Amino acid sequence: MRIASVNVNGVRAAFRRGMAQWLESCAPDVLLLQEVRAPAEVVSEHLPGWHVVHAEAAAKGRAGVAVASRLPISAVRVGLAVERATHTGRWLEADLERSDAAPLTVVSVYVHSGTVGHPSMDDKHEFLGHATRRMAELQAAGPAVVGGDLNITHTDADLKNWKGNVGKAGCLPDERAWLTRWFDAGWVDVTRRHVGDVSGPYTWWSWRGKAFDNDAGWRIDYQVATADVAATVRDVRVERAPAYDTRFSDHAPLVVDYE
Repeated sequence: MRIASVNVNGVRAAFRRGMAQWLESCAPDVLLLQEVRAPAEVVSEHLPGWHVVHAEAAAKGRAGVAVASRLPISAVRVGLAVERATHTGRWLEADLERSDAAPLTVVSVYVHSGTVGHPSMDDKHEFLGHATRRMAELQAAGPAVVGGDLNITHTDADLKNWKGNVGKAGCLPDERAWLTRWFDAGWVDVTRRHVGDVSGPYTWWSWRGKAFDNDAGWRIDYQVATADVAATVRDVRVERAPAYDTRFSDHAPLVVDYE
């Protein structure tokens, strides 16, 4: 099973820039999308032939997550146990039916970026608290993969210019502690396990300046899996575009092949 996760930075814009060509060449079985910024019908229009479910944000044109699957979807759960508009369009669960195994739960997640000293950082921590509690429930229930844009670098190895970003959102110790808590509880960062203790591979580069050309990126897109699923990983790759003007988003897809 090939699972691809990507923040598309607007699904309409991504397809205008060539996402359809990437999708055809990648041929994933499951697609986890973040920041789709479009109604459900628009997402489905761009993915004909797929089983598509979607969680739209309360604020029009913001956030939004989706799951597209070649496998049948037997159940869908939207959001976390919190009533707050800023948390909408950020968490979507789908149970995928597999003919030879128990259903696999996949989650598309888009964590707040947050700004130091701003209420948005409080929202981020609140959301991560609810996500952490839900992940413990998922872990106890069966096989699962949580994928998406977490807007956190777990260690300094996850961004090129770590010295210049000390104390900034995405690099704060209390943000990173949430991911450490997940991994200590048994969730597996499949990218880090696969590539080892190296810098990157980065998944996001600013549109501005020479960040992409210089590979001055951040690894903020993850797939984290329960231990049984992580044990079946055969390949992990970031499908970075060959050139600045050929990428369809400021994020690159994270593609994982599970046995």
